[in-house]
Amino acid sequence: MMASLASWLTAVVTVLAVLMYFWTGFRVGGMRGKHDIKAPATTGHPEFDRAYRVQMNTLEHIVMFLPLLWLSNAYFQMYPLITGALGLVWIVGRIIYAVAYMADPSKRGTGFLIAGIALLGLLITTIIGLVQAFLALNAV
Repeated sequence: MMASLASWLTAVVTVLAVLMYFWTGFRVGGMRGKHDIKAPATTGHPEFDRAYRVQMNTLEHIVMFLPLLWLSNAYFQMYPLITGALGLVWIVGRIIYAVAYMADPSKRGTGFLIAGIALLGLLITTIIGLVQAFLALNAV
């Protein structure tokens, strides 16, 4: 039962992460319209530039986040809900990062740190789970 709850939570976190990424994209689109910046331009008004950087930085991190989220879910069995909890922390960190970056780029550090710690946690739980799985294979 706990494993299915953990997978459900991981799936919900995945959908929330994708929705959060869509949110960053919509913000970029809104800034394009607000400041009349035509595609394919990726620079223009400073407000647009900040929104664009938030979206691109989120894209750079989501490609690490999603595989680690699901690998941790699949292999880290000691505390099954930890994976989903770390995923939620990552999302909160990315939102804090985005809001802070839009207000003042020098204030983005807290959100970046929160998301980074969550990502590191997912990496660690994935490694632990993979080592345990490997040891279980060799114990047979």
